[in-house]
Amino acid sequence: MRKGRHPRLSGACRRGVLVFITMLGGLTAVPARAGAPDKACDSVDPFIGTGGDGHTFPGAVVPFGMIQLSPDTQIRHFRESYKWAAGYRHDDGTIQGFSHTHFSGTGHSDLGDVLVMPLAGEVRLEPGDPDKPGSGYRSRFSHDDEKAEPGYYAVTLSDPGIRAELTASRRVGLHRYRFPKGAPAHLLIDQRSSIYNHPGKVLWSRLRVHKDGTVTGFRETRGWAPGRPLFFAMRFSQPLTGHALHNREEKIEYKGFATPGRGTDQRAQLEGRELVGVFDFGELKDRELLVKVAISPVSEENALRNLEGDLPGWDFDATRAAARQEWSKVLSVVDIDAPAPMRKMLYTALYHTMIAPSLFTDIDGRYRGPDNQVHQAEGFTFYSTFSLWDTYRAEHPLLTLIQPEQRNNDFIHSLIASQRVSPYGVLPVWQFHGLETWCMIGYHAVPVIADAYMKGIRGYPADQALDAMVASATYKPYGGLEHYMSLGYVPIDKEPEAASKTLEYAYDDWTIARMARALGREELAARFEKRALNYRNVFDPKTGFVRARKSDGGFREPFDPAAVGYGSDYTEGNAWQYSWYMPQDTAGLISLLGGEAKLVAKLDAVFNAKVSAESFAHVEDISGLIGHYAHGNEPSHHVAYLYSYAGQPWRTQERLKQIVDSQYKATPDGLAGNDDCGQMSAWLVFTALGFYPVTPGSNEYVIGRPFVERATLNLPNGKRFTVVAEKLGDANPYIGKVTLNGKPLERGYVRHEELLAGGELRFVMQAKPNKTWATKPGSRPYSLSPYSR
Repeated sequence: MRKGRHPRLSGACRRGVLVFITMLGGLTAVPARAGAPDKACDSVDPFIGTGGDGHTFPGAVVPFGMIQLSPDTQIRHFRESYKWAAGYRHDDGTIQGFSHTHFSGTGHSDLGDVLVMPLAGEVRLEPGDPDKPGSGYRSRFSHDDEKAEPGYYAVTLSDPGIRAELTASRRVGLHRYRFPKGAPAHLLIDQRSSIYNHPGKVLWSRLRVHKDGTVTGFRETRGWAPGRPLFFAMRFSQPLTGHALHNREEKIEYKGFATPGRGTDQRAQLEGRELVGVFDFGELKDRELLVKVAISPVSEENALRNLEGDLPGWDFDATRAAARQEWSKVLSVVDIDAPAPMRKMLYTALYHTMIAPSLFTDIDGRYRGPDNQVHQAEGFTFYSTFSLWDTYRAEHPLLTLIQPEQRNNDFIHSLIASQRVSPYGVLPVWQFHGLETWCMIGYHAVPVIADAYMKGIRGYPADQALDAMVASATYKPYGGLEHYMSLGYVPIDKEPEAASKTLEYAYDDWTIARMARALGREELAARFEKRALNYRNVFDPKTGFVRARKSDGGFREPFDPAAVGYGSDYTEGNAWQYSWYMPQDTAGLISLLGGEAKLVAKLDAVFNAKVSAESFAHVEDISGLIGHYAHGNEPSHHVAYLYSYAGQPWRTQERLKQIVDSQYKATPDGLAGNDDCGQMSAWLVFTALGFYPVTPGSNEYVIGRPFVERATLNLPNGKRFTVVAEKLGDANPYIGKVTLNGKPLERGYVRHEELLAGGELRFVMQAKPNKTWATKPGSRPYSLSPYSR
């Protein structure tokens, strides 16, 4: 989490009960506030984003927790898995099981570890066909019998007649199953199941049954992060009456010598690549079985430590209440007054921004790093799941406002610690479970660190952090950096997606310059400030677009600004979408285009173009189209705000309403594209408040327009910053005037320090645009180059 104070509680989760908040060192009893409604938690709908291409999951998780316990509806070959990147899809009618690790909103995927399924009566070892009821252990279900809220999920598995409930602590998932009367109870664990599956993905796995009935195991997978090991420990509230361990792998060329119990399936341990375990409990007198599952990046022994230390008891209701209370605490950082649909969208968006980065430190402080070795965290907590190409834009800047400083420092410590032991000596690019995937482009851990430092979040060795940033920006084998440093751009004949890489490196370089100058390292600042202007080297004045250049200096031909494809000149985009990405120097872009009117006309051309969604069908992540603008993909997220840089903020206001009205809904298909670990959601939170961090590292937020009547940020430092929108409504889409703490605000941005100081930002909305507010060059947001006067 990021910066701050101990947020105030927004309300109790249950009346007159003790709520147990899971802490790193154990359980602390906290009395709930009797009779208080929990409006923030009640407004969250975890089903938003589980349909369409949102790729979120509805299951149980605590803020930034290691466990994400959720149903998986289909497990398919990875080439057919895009729609099931989170394991669950709202359109489906069957559940295959409940697994303990998931991504929230990603466009690629993995995980789905430790899948379990309760069974009643007959045992089947294969999941079966979702279109053929009874063909396997999967079960049909109805959304009418399904419930999801922060920290809790429940569903009725209609085929076996089992009521399933899930909740979680930081490192432990807790299941409660109620079986039908008269049917023997079983629990199946399928070590084969994995999101984004393929033959041979499981390199090795183990199931071990201990004398006291505890089950432990591990598996190593070859997926998005290759060679990823994960260990688990499982305990049951009822004694085992029997068990069977099966290796379903066929055509095993070498089986080794006979082991005790072979052929009886009652062995204490089994290793292999396709393991299934079935655990029997007979006919339960009270028909109830609780199951606790802890995971660990380190060992089975550490999974047991996590199990005992993180959740020693068996009180499902108290654990559920504790999870909800943790969510109540973190969601209460913003008090929102808005119509019910907008409240639901915004509190769900806040919820989605606080699932990742995820805890990846065991209770003893050990974690697994990018060298795939175990390390000890000293003085910090290690987090992973850094979708940095997405989240540096708005997700991490939001967390600097709504999370405690210690959590933010932990994120940065985690990035630096990863660089320290990286075999390549670089900061994470797209990391999960401690391991690098090399997904996407740029070195965007750099702006995350620089933005935090510029905002005064400094509980880490700053010079060491800056050195790690420079190491990433100068590692020649990565993404064409050798050529970028020698030519001033990435050449397309040496490196794919060269235009995008040049732009993103230049922005990252600017953030290095900002932090270097703040640290008094002037030579380094000057060097990287020069590199920050490299975006100019790929701008083509003849066409007015950013284009990929070859090593000889010429632009690649032929050129079609609408063309898009993997491995092209651009990353998940085309020239229309990427030619705006120099947020550090928008005034420089205005000059290259030939003036403010030219920039506005070209922005209009982006939004007003007649574009068929079919033209992007071959690129999965481009969605949410308004002309060429693609809100479902991150390179477009700042574009609507650029009108303000050209002195026409009322045009930004128009476009933002167009985007919010068309791209977000309070329904399962309510996200226009992948939530990308909270970035889509963070965009909505900022935009609804009336401002957005177009250029993280500048300490400025560009004013757009508000979408809430009133919202109060309960800041980490204990102060409160309130946004008020008078006369807000569809009839008044424009800003008439703005005041900050009662004084007229004539510029089109607010500063970070102004937010932290607390106070009030008041908008008066009106029917017609105010074409004099924040239009002068001196009132426009930050740019490296000066505005023309």
